[in-house]
Amino acid sequence: MADEPASSPSATGNVNQQLGELTVAAAGSMKGYSRTHFPHWRGTGKNCDVRDSVLQRDGEGIKLSGCNVVGGRWESVYDGMALTDPADVDIDHMVPLANAWRSGADEWDDSKRGDFANDLTRPQLVAVSQRSNRAKGDQDPSQWKPPSKSYWCQYAADWVTVKHYWRLTVTSAEKAALTDMLEGCP
Repeated sequence: MADEPASSPSATGNVNQQLGELTVAAAGSMKGYSRTHFPHWRGTGKNCDVRDSVLQRDGEGIKLSGCNVVGGRWESVYDGMALTDPADVDIDHMVPLANAWRSGADEWDDSKRGDFANDLTRPQLVAVSQRSNRAKGDQDPSQWKPPSKSYWCQYAADWVTVKHYWRLTVTSAEKAALTDMLEGCP
């Protein structure tokens, strides 16, 4: 199918190779952007949705009411904060929706943008503290990096994996920041 994203990381080699394959382009316009063009938190069966799925995947000691996550413990990989109330946990889009829009998703239909916003297969969704998610906003790695430097290798690798799979572009500053973050990574 013509709209299929690129092959998975396991089929394309290492992250540095994927980074080299990304198209460098100026950031596109935000004209026409709205989060509603990225329908997210799709149902995942019964009363579950993608948010609940990520909370369950990324947490420990999860307590459920039906499919809804009502308790547990999460460590925000971006800043090391320990969280025990699911209401205090944000589900971050590794590549923010607005960044994706500026990187080529403006050309997609809402169905494909919904697939991107709900992607549980790639490292696109991660449970983090509200503080770190809101500090990040829609910024790329040239503008924002996780406060926890020990997470930079994983963050850069995940960012590249998502951008590569979905065939999104990177700016030259974004690519340089990713290259720097990946130096010395295993």
